[in-house]
Amino acid sequence: MISRAVRNLGWTGGILFRVGLTVLIGALLGFFIGRPWTGVAAALAVVLAWQWRRRLQLLQWLMRNSSDSAPEWRGQWGELATAMLRQLKRKQFHKSQLLRVLRQLRQSTTALPDGVVLLSPKAEIQWFNDAAMRLLRLATSDQGLRIDNLVRYPEFVSYLRDGHFESPILIRSIGPVEGWLSLQLVPFGEGQLLLMVRDVTSQARLDAMRKDFIANASHELRSPLTVISGYLETLTSDDTLDPLLSGPLVEMRRQAQRMNGIVEDLLSLSRLEAADREAPREEVDVAGIIGQLKKDVLARAVHPQEVMVVAESQAKLLGDTLQIHSAFHNLVDNAAKYTPATGSLHARWWVDADGAHFAVRDTGIGIPAEHIPRLTERFYRVDAGRSRATGGSGLGLAIVKHVLQRHGATLEIRSSEGKGSEFICHFPPDRVQQVTLQPGTNAL
Repeated sequence: MISRAVRNLGWTGGILFRVGLTVLIGALLGFFIGRPWTGVAAALAVVLAWQWRRRLQLLQWLMRNSSDSAPEWRGQWGELATAMLRQLKRKQFHKSQLLRVLRQLRQSTTALPDGVVLLSPKAEIQWFNDAAMRLLRLATSDQGLRIDNLVRYPEFVSYLRDGHFESPILIRSIGPVEGWLSLQLVPFGEGQLLLMVRDVTSQARLDAMRKDFIANASHELRSPLTVISGYLETLTSDDTLDPLLSGPLVEMRRQAQRMNGIVEDLLSLSRLEAADREAPREEVDVAGIIGQLKKDVLARAVHPQEVMVVAESQAKLLGDTLQIHSAFHNLVDNAAKYTPATGSLHARWWVDADGAHFAVRDTGIGIPAEHIPRLTERFYRVDAGRSRATGGSGLGLAIVKHVLQRHGATLEIRSSEGKGSEFICHFPPDRVQQVTLQPGTNAL
């Protein structure tokens, strides 16, 4: 009955009740011997010794880390042991679950065909799977070493230091067999990095075969197309030709010229892809180039009503003149093709602290947002029928991309469907040669 009353009082009330009861019993015993305070002190000492003994027993039980059952004690000590056992079992359950998940994660990453390397914020190797060990020729003893001390390719070292991990890089595979590896760093956690390694040798070989085929086919098509174009030109200029054949021959000549343009673009693209080194650093007169481009647009049979070309700087670009002319021509030519006669075309060249920039803006038909990421792919067309009608080959922007890559530049595309498009070439500062001029804008 007393124990039930103690449980109803709760922890604090129960302790106070037991202390009060102990003091009362000790006082009564001390009263019978004539020393009440001695009896109280003796009773409290007994209770304190018992509580200390229970504490030692609880500590020993915890040290044994036994989770089978709690000590069968009555009162607060028994409830405390039961509560601690419950918490211990809950933590052990969560720990086992976590260990099971980690074990499954490690097994899954080990089974991956791609390599995975876990790096610390200082680029030190913390863990890697079997594929990474095989592809990068790592050893267990390499843990704790910096990854750039083991993968000593200049491209990867620069990639690691630059901190721009949006796209993977390609390096020659490490090992006796020649191949290619794709490496990409993925930041996560508190400054940690995940290095993804993939063997792309097969894709690289297929890409090389495709490039060789396109280059060889283009060379082989060039001669017969030249002969066909020559004969068609002769026939269409013959005054004695039957008028019924005049229309078909003119169309045949136009299509032959279009095929010649595609072949020339393919050859240009093949040359750019074959040249894996950066472009030379010759002085390129950009102001002169864009001035000529304006004349080319105005010489078209149909051109935008307003054509404005502005050179805000006479700074020279350090690069390949023919390639720069080809890239800028493709951008301006595309803008002229897809801009109605009532529209406008604006080209602008300027230099600032971030480098040099060339932008072409038009008020044409615009490009839907979902097509923009793929515009620089070869033969990719937003509207194939419309491209054929305008004589487009689908290679112009691919050529622009490769030219800019060889010059360390990037292409930015902005467009709104039905409102027009803007293509901006961004060149790094080391590709710019400044000249001293009077301030002002030179409109061409």
